[in-house]
Amino acid sequence: MELTIRKADCSDLEELLRWREVVLREVFSIPAGEDMTELLAANRAYYQTALETGEHIACFACIGEQIVGCGGVCLYPEMPSPDNPSGKCGYLMNIYTVPAMRQRGVGKKTVQWLVQEAKRRGAEKIYLETSEQAYPLYRSLGFQDMKGYLKYNEKPV
Repeated sequence: MELTIRKADCSDLEELLRWREVVLREVFSIPAGEDMTELLAANRAYYQTALETGEHIACFACIGEQIVGCGGVCLYPEMPSPDNPSGKCGYLMNIYTVPAMRQRGVGKKTVQWLVQEAKRRGAEKIYLETSEQAYPLYRSLGFQDMKGYLKYNEKPV
């Protein structure tokens, strides 16, 4: 069957939250028994607002009616600069493919769809965080390393 990308909206809220939990548990190694009620409630509130305003675009990768992956892009402004004159940014996130479907183009098609949507809305700077496993995929799609970035932590290392 053919892989399709379907835009998610507020009517997909419960499905989005199910997939968000799967992604969070895998990325952050959260055990299956650990309670995520508060975090998922915060994600629910985020989706309810950001999907409605267009600040977040979410999608599902589907084969027929079966969802085999997901992704999203957060759209936001930053101060314009030489590398982003419009100041419009897209931060790709929640890119996920079920393990049985990895290495079959699901992630690639999901990312291409999200990048196209972000560009259509004027984003000139599009970036993401990646795992080592997905790094080659993103490089093959034109993403480059962003040197010089640091993340603040209350407890310095």
